[in-house]
Amino acid sequence: MPPNIADHALFLFVPADRPDRVAKASASGADAIIIDLEDAIAPAAKPMARKSLGDGLAGGLPALPVFVRINGVGTPWHVEDLVAASALDIDGVLLPKAETAADLEAVRANLPSGMAVLAIVESAKGLSNCDAIAEASDRIIFGSLDFAVDIGAKHDREALLMARSRIVLSARLANKPPPIDGVTMAIKDEAIVEDDARYGASLGFAGKLLIHPAQVSPARRGLAPSDDEVAWALRITATAGDGAARAVDGLMIDAPVLARARQIVRAHQRFANGTPT
Repeated sequence: MPPNIADHALFLFVPADRPDRVAKASASGADAIIIDLEDAIAPAAKPMARKSLGDGLAGGLPALPVFVRINGVGTPWHVEDLVAASALDIDGVLLPKAETAADLEAVRANLPSGMAVLAIVESAKGLSNCDAIAEASDRIIFGSLDFAVDIGAKHDREALLMARSRIVLSARLANKPPPIDGVTMAIKDEAIVEDDARYGASLGFAGKLLIHPAQVSPARRGLAPSDDEVAWALRITATAGDGAARAVDGLMIDAPVLARARQIVRAHQRFANGTPT
């Protein structure tokens, strides 16, 4: 696994045909930038967007890690996108609509050594092969909007709970970093963005795809534990002692509870002051 891939929580999309936005994205507070050749670009504009792919990096690489979302396997643009991305000094690529481990292996075989391959699961077939996809990728992402369309479901929490939980489980079984949740369409309603991020974190997601810089701060707040959770976790860890079971606040605290408290403390430290560690 490429170094630091597990540290990125907030991935901000930038359309490939707007290279001027790379610098703005670098200053947004996100953890990584995704230059998008897929959904953000109309079919007729994809060749020109591909040609301008490196323009946003022409003045030097941003301080943030940079990824490119190429078009999916079997599309008319996939091969040329892959060739173009492989020639850039970037951290990795995102493969949308990943449906088999072979898709990921073919992409990796055409990239420089050490370049990350992240898989976006956004179809029923992809979910059915999620364990293998998680094994073959460096990190897995849930494409919730396309997934809902593929199965004919409403894009809401109840309809997508099974898929989200399945993706979290696959990432854990593959011993890969916790997955990244999909986008929230509300751009400037901070309460919705924060609540969506908090919901994803409650299921085991450790990050989120973002489509606008205004989503960065509320998403980070949502991923961070609440003040009450942090206070509880600090009380538990402060009384850990030798790790033996003991009562705290009238509750019996044993090894799994202590482990959860330590997870909360680490998450708090990571997102404290609005910046990841």
